[in-house]
Amino acid sequence: MDAVLDNLDVFVEGFTTTLSLTLLAAAGALILGTLLAAMRVSPVPPLRWFATLYVQAVRNTPLTVVFFLVVFGLPEVGVIVSFYRFAVVALTIYTAAFVAEAVRSGINSVASGQAEASRSIGMTFSQTLRLVVLPQAFANIVPPLASIFIALLKNTSIAYAFGVFEATQAMNRLINDNGSDVIAIIAAAALAYLLLALLAAALFSRLERAVRPA
Repeated sequence: MDAVLDNLDVFVEGFTTTLSLTLLAAAGALILGTLLAAMRVSPVPPLRWFATLYVQAVRNTPLTVVFFLVVFGLPEVGVIVSFYRFAVVALTIYTAAFVAEAVRSGINSVASGQAEASRSIGMTFSQTLRLVVLPQAFANIVPPLASIFIALLKNTSIAYAFGVFEATQAMNRLINDNGSDVIAIIAAAALAYLLLALLAAALFSRLERAVRPA
C-alpha cells in the first residue's frame, strides 16, 4: 500500500485526466447524439438515412478501431492535434451513437398527440422537437444516459494505448516501478474507478428525481 500512498500524485494526475476525458466526451456526445436522434426522426429522408447509417456503423465498431481511425485517419486529412484531443474526439464519436438511440427512444415515448397539437398551432418540426418533445424525452431517459456515461468513464482507459496519461497508464507506471505492490496498486485503481462510477450514479439519481413529473 506504500507504493500507492507514496505516489498519490501520479494517481491524482491520471484520474484527473480520466475525469476530464469523460466530461468533455460526455458533453460532446450529448450534443452530437441529440442531433443524430433529431435527424433519425426527421421528415427529411436523407437525414434519416445518414443518422441511421452512422448509429448502426459506430455501434457495431469496436472502440479501439474508432480510436485508430481518429488517431491515424485525421492527420491524413490535415487534422493534427494532441493525443488527448484525439481521444476526446474518438470517445465523443463512439458514445454519441449510443446517446442517439437513448434520445430517440425518449422521443418515441412522448405521446404523438402532443406533436400533432404543436403542429396544429403552426409550430415547425424543429420548434416542436426543441420546445415540446425533447424536454419530455430527456426527462424519460436519465437512467439509460447514466449507464452510457458510466460506460464512457470506463472506456477512457482505451486512451492509454494511444499515449494519453490517464488512470490506466498511471496504474501501469506504478506497477512497473513497484512490482512488489501489484495487488495494492490494482485494488486502488479499481476502487477509484468504482467511487467515480458510484458518484456518477448518485448524481444521475438526483437528476432523475429532479426532472420526474410531480
